[in-house]
Amino acid sequence: MSDKTDRIKSYWYIYICAAFLGLQALVFLIFRGDSYLQIHDNLDLFMAHYEMLKKGHLWFAHSAAAPILHGVSRDLFGSEFLLYNLLYIILPGVWAYLAGYACKIAVGIFSFTLLAKDIYADSYEQYKPVIIITATAFGLIPVFPTYGIAFTSVPLIIWLLRRIYMAKDVPVKKLIPLYIAVFCYPFLSYFSYHGFFILCYMCVAFIILWIKDKKFPGRILASIVILSLGYVAFEYRLFGAMLLTDTVTIRTTMDHGDLSLGAALKTAFDEFINASFHSEDSHTYVILGVVLIAIIIVNVSYIRSKNAKKILTDPINLVMLVIIFNVLNFGLYLYPPYRHLLETLVPKLTGFEFARTSFFNTFLWYAELLLVCVRLYDHAGQRPRILANVIAVAALTAVMFIPQVYNDFYYTCYNQAYKILKHADTSTVNYNEFYSTDLFENIKADIGYNGEWSAAYGMHPAVLNYNGIATVDGYLGMYAQEYKEKWGRVIAPALEGSPSLKSYFDGWGARVCLYSGSDENTYAPLRVMELNDNDLYVDMDELKSLDCRYIFSRIDLSNAADLGLTLIGTYTDENSPYTIYVYGL
Repeated sequence: MSDKTDRIKSYWYIYICAAFLGLQALVFLIFRGDSYLQIHDNLDLFMAHYEMLKKGHLWFAHSAAAPILHGVSRDLFGSEFLLYNLLYIILPGVWAYLAGYACKIAVGIFSFTLLAKDIYADSYEQYKPVIIITATAFGLIPVFPTYGIAFTSVPLIIWLLRRIYMAKDVPVKKLIPLYIAVFCYPFLSYFSYHGFFILCYMCVAFIILWIKDKKFPGRILASIVILSLGYVAFEYRLFGAMLLTDTVTIRTTMDHGDLSLGAALKTAFDEFINASFHSEDSHTYVILGVVLIAIIIVNVSYIRSKNAKKILTDPINLVMLVIIFNVLNFGLYLYPPYRHLLETLVPKLTGFEFARTSFFNTFLWYAELLLVCVRLYDHAGQRPRILANVIAVAALTAVMFIPQVYNDFYYTCYNQAYKILKHADTSTVNYNEFYSTDLFENIKADIGYNGEWSAAYGMHPAVLNYNGIATVDGYLGMYAQEYKEKWGRVIAPALEGSPSLKSYFDGWGARVCLYSGSDENTYAPLRVMELNDNDLYVDMDELKSLDCRYIFSRIDLSNAADLGLTLIGTYTDENSPYTIYVYGL
């Protein structure tokens, strides 16, 4: 009985991880479409695009126009050959989102554990508790949902390349399965966020290994070529849009927010402490302090023992150097001379976000955490081991329960608890409320909607896109500069009285919508939309030239008659926070 009890207790880390994962699953399975999922750069962007492609039967279409921004190319909306996108092809909207969330976690746990098991080999079982806990924390990182799998699959490509490199005496034909896996890796990844930089890191590794081994690393070169071909194959639409067209896009005119050298370095430091919102990994709260303290202790011990040379080869220090490089590149990208140098070297990638090297720090911080915990495990006695376990569990708890931009679990729990305890809703809307599909189906049926071009006011155009309404507005990070200029003329009357919105649109332009003429945010996804100015400021002739037939507005426009707009109907639904005014042009 004692042996059986001890064996049960030895799996304590499995019970903790299972409890955390089970709690997440329980919450989302209970609330489903009533979950509070991040709207900014999420529900207002890709989720609506994917539903638009599905409703329009455009996922596999070629030479087709998408019903957004007056008919931009379908090729601007991602490949059908990516795992995350495939989920939206085969599953209903919210279930696709939750399946993608689950896949991100599963891929993160699997790939992190696989790499750790390969590195620690025979010692894996000794370190297994902190490996599994750290892998679970890594899988749960609340990063940009659409590319969450790309974030958490990074250890997998490292494992594949490591296996190829370590198999020096293995015949090439026996490595074919690994090369096939490298080719297929882009199915999990995304070129613009990770792929380009993975290939760059591989090129650096190729040079380092050539010097270190004094032997041409042909298999690494082959891996670079194979992975490159994989990205081209799996993301053929992206490469066609980037390289096979002469269309000048808004990427070439975006204002990156130029900074002085000092300000750029401060930005790098801020990124080191607090990751930018697309890659918030919760490292600030536990991991950062633990790792910095460990680095001080480790390096001081090397100096005291007169082993200073080991400072240059210690894995904890080496990983930290890569983290520092990534954040420096992130900050310096906002320093014009540095950015212009990169764009001069690769002119076709002008406007490309070279700063995204910082995205790899999401994995590197958790790698650092594991290295520190393993170092504690290697110390004699139980106390260091217990400390390592406590640190790992604390990091897991931070990921789960500390609010970050994309911590959908936290915000779902918070908003639902508020509703139960306060008997009232928060100002935030949930997934079902944001898209309000029943309301818009009723509207379309009542007005006899048949694909006419439309625009949104008082809400994100994504709401219309999701509901199968073709829009002349929308949110897209790459489209023709010519259309941006055209839309600028449409909203010119609004921008005249809205200096901050004018700067926002002129300097970026990805969010194409009808703006307030009084510098108010008219697309905030709030439960109650209250403006000080209910006038719509728009050049009607320019809007009509885009064949716009309807304006769907959350605002009862006080100057509708002056603009020549006809109120067709006012619509509500008991399950929606919106009152929608439909105007005809």
